[in-house]
Amino acid sequence: MKVITKLLLALVFISFIHTSCGTKSPADGAATVEEAEAQLANKRKQDAKTAKKAKKKSEKHYWSLQSKAAKKSIKRNKRRQKRKAKGLD
Repeated sequence: MKVITKLLLALVFISFIHTSCGTKSPADGAATVEEAEAQLANKRKQDAKTAKKAKKKSEKHYWSLQSKAAKKSIKRNKRRQKRKAKGLD
């Protein structure tokens, strides 16, 4: 191989190494601590909302499986337990 070809290959290799070295900050990363905290707070808020929706869906599914008598019994037991916890019984 000629010297020019070797030099050209070395330049190409160095350019690949330079672009993939990872010294650049990520584009979606926060520049300041406050921004990072705000992003984390938004993420927690979205996760809480998703969890709340899932819980609501599972409760709705649970109640749809119960018969009318079972629903009535569960309601009565719940009321009885509340009164007992308050000390009224």
